[in-house]
Amino acid sequence: MDFDPAGMDPAQSYRLLIGGVVPRPIAVVSTLSENGLPNLAPFPYFTIASHAPMSLLISVAGRKPGGGPKDTLRNATLPEHGGRGEFVVNIATEAYVQELAQSATPLPYGTSEFELTGLTPVPSRMVAPPRIAEASVQFECRTTTVVPVGSATLLIGQVVWLTVRDDLLDSKGRIDPARLRAVGRMAGSTYTRATDRFDIEDQAFFPQR
Repeated sequence: MDFDPAGMDPAQSYRLLIGGVVPRPIAVVSTLSENGLPNLAPFPYFTIASHAPMSLLISVAGRKPGGGPKDTLRNATLPEHGGRGEFVVNIATEAYVQELAQSATPLPYGTSEFELTGLTPVPSRMVAPPRIAEASVQFECRTTTVVPVGSATLLIGQVVWLTVRDDLLDSKGRIDPARLRAVGRMAGSTYTRATDRFDIEDQAFFPQR
């Protein structure tokens, strides 16, 4: 069946995108509100923007139920636009998947999802927003670029510090996926584990591994 996006309503576009673009990694993003309270939210519209400089991209889709900007965007946007310009990407894993799903619950601005979920905030090394203690990979980011794309906003941050749990790294400094136990997002309420893997050698360019 063929579809013309110009004739589709947003709900249909959403269903086809989240069902066809799978699996999607999940960034559990921690920020600070303007009054210094920590905020937490999961984002399955998330990927690498660049490895040199190391940068991550999050798409903040839609708005809050009341029509205002989502707390993560409001907190992490550039300082000249009223934000703090910093955020932490905590990689989603099986160790805290129930809590990260709960962190998507809409709350009033300035209310902490850390308190709602029971996840543990710990100080970051280079930015003000806290990291999640239960997360085994944490990227501390400073916002460099904010790009509106229709009803969404792309938030790009340069990584200024990276923390990886010691036992995840092999002798070559690579993260072992079997130990990381990352989870991804499918359509609806379905998640997936990164446990069924296979290798294919191809001719694509890879940075030195």
